[in-house]
Amino acid sequence: MIKEQWISFIQQLQDDICAALEKADGKARFHEDKWDRAEGGGGRTRVIGNGAVLEKGGVNTSVVFGPVTDLMRSQLKINGHSWFACGLSLVIHPYNPFVPTVHCNYRMFELYDEKGEVIDRWFGGGTDLTPYYLFEDDAIHFHQTYKNACDQFDPSFYPTFKKECDEYFVNWHRNQERRGIGGIFYDYQRPDEHKDVHFWMAFAKACGYAFIDSYIPIVEKRKHTGFTPENKYWQEIRRGRYTEFNLVHDRGTIFGLKTNGRIESILMSLPPTVRFDYNHQPAEGSKEWELWQACLHPKEWI
Repeated sequence: MIKEQWISFIQQLQDDICAALEKADGKARFHEDKWDRAEGGGGRTRVIGNGAVLEKGGVNTSVVFGPVTDLMRSQLKINGHSWFACGLSLVIHPYNPFVPTVHCNYRMFELYDEKGEVIDRWFGGGTDLTPYYLFEDDAIHFHQTYKNACDQFDPSFYPTFKKECDEYFVNWHRNQERRGIGGIFYDYQRPDEHKDVHFWMAFAKACGYAFIDSYIPIVEKRKHTGFTPENKYWQEIRRGRYTEFNLVHDRGTIFGLKTNGRIESILMSLPPTVRFDYNHQPAEGSKEWELWQACLHPKEWI
């Protein structure tokens, strides 16, 4: 069944990404916390921290299901009898300000009628990069890796999903300031006669494994770079913006809260230390200002 194939892929992807991140860190190991959800399903939360490279991070998978509630109907606009969702979500916050934060999420959602028949199914996902200092070669490498993955399936995907990413991870309350420098993001992709369910599963697999190729080389390149307390201070300012987006705008956070999701897993994405300085502005022309401008004005990296 499609459901079982998807679960198997997601859990294998979790294993492989965790292994790649542990190797890059060289010190810390993931701790697994298996949990059950009273309404149906559960998950495997894997967290890492206080490593040689990774200050805090998590690579989580969940397989959850249950009846469609009135709250879901009114606030999430989901109509049906019952639902199923399975996905992987990760956020990595490195200690070194010259190593970017990264987020990745791939998921499938199914909706059923009273007989248990599938009446809707959609796929979503993406990976995006949040650097604290801008290195153009890193940005190009990251975007090129995802363009290569997208081009295997449809040459229109990368420009379309890059734009979706640029327009999704936005702190609209801060003059449309982006969380980072983007990547790809897609949602509500329903199989049809041209792109069936196996197409979307294969696409998710290609993009899911592209995470390793896109991110690990950047970690290896930057993890030994020396930094100052001022660099760390700026990282924490930007982490504040990251926190704002996740708590105010992120649909995944909202979905988890509205479906009685596991709070520890949902809020795992938040950085370990942040700053909310009043009206903080980087000095014009500084490296910090350069990064800030890149977040205000999305760029075509390729």
